[in-house]
Amino acid sequence: MNRKVFIQKSFTAGVGLIINYQPLIDQYTPPFIMTVNGKLNINILTISLPHEHITTDFTGAEKVIQPQYNQTDAINTILPWLKKMKQQGVSLITECTPAYIGRDVRLLKLLSDKSGVHIMTNTGYYAAVGQKYLPKHAFEESAEQLSIRFLKEWTDGINQTGIRPGFIKLGVDKGPLKEIEKKLIKAAAITHLKSGLKIAIHTGDGAAAKEELSILTEAGVAPEAFIWVHAQNDETGDTQVELAKKGCWISLDGINAADASIQQYSNFLLKLKENNLLNKLLISHDDGWAVNKNDHTGLVTLSLFANGNTAPYQTIFTKLKPFLLKRGFTEKDFAIIMNKNPGTAFAIKICSM
Repeated sequence: MNRKVFIQKSFTAGVGLIINYQPLIDQYTPPFIMTVNGKLNINILTISLPHEHITTDFTGAEKVIQPQYNQTDAINTILPWLKKMKQQGVSLITECTPAYIGRDVRLLKLLSDKSGVHIMTNTGYYAAVGQKYLPKHAFEESAEQLSIRFLKEWTDGINQTGIRPGFIKLGVDKGPLKEIEKKLIKAAAITHLKSGLKIAIHTGDGAAAKEELSILTEAGVAPEAFIWVHAQNDETGDTQVELAKKGCWISLDGINAADASIQQYSNFLLKLKENNLLNKLLISHDDGWAVNKNDHTGLVTLSLFANGNTAPYQTIFTKLKPFLLKRGFTEKDFAIIMNKNPGTAFAIKICSM
């Protein structure tokens, strides 16, 4: 699938337990992120890429058993790029593929171990692209019931692996939000308040982002816990500035090597800099590999997203940064965006373990 197409009953007792549970603020442990290999102090992070993918399966929820590919083949395909990333000083990538669209935490851990790059995975569901990637129970269950599923991954680990999510990832289309999208945001709010996991939402436009913030704040979630993913869909950048001033994180994802892309993202970054909002900014490529299955041979292969980057995870460093340095950006600006902000944005402060 073309990457641009992709972008464009019985839980009552458990619900009671969740509602009555009161997490504590951990005053003794510094804020941390949760990687596939466990807790990591945010102070040791260097360069981080806060919105990338490893593998994504666009087949649709519950249509195939995931993962479809051979694990060894996937490692051989992806590992060289993670090693190159490590050599360039990248210490962390946030892997944003949710469940039912190809999340493979076992592969992530192996790649992290072999490359030395820390990797975060997520809990949550993806309702964008016409809800193609939502399982049946997402429509049937309440927000409280869905939050139990998300919290169980936090407390017990994902799919019996012991690997825990480092954040909540949702996906919605353009505003106004559909009821299923609102329900998932409410489930994420409950999950955040019980775990401390931050909420990153793939968002179709600025109108949807404003509605998301309204739902979250009404539920008691601070704006600082909301990461607006694909904020570049706000073409003027005005809503980016508006929500950043309220405390939200502005995540500009999808930077590619085309000159038009470099110009567009540079304009966004300069506007946020002019408004003294670089401390609320995240940038990333949204690179990764798509799962492809040949209907005739049954052969499964991986191919890079068709998003304009033939070399994954590189364009920020090879094209965007040099361009911005000529337009008034400084090395200190990049250190704020690439070294400091990701750890702060995804930091977990609640002790609920």
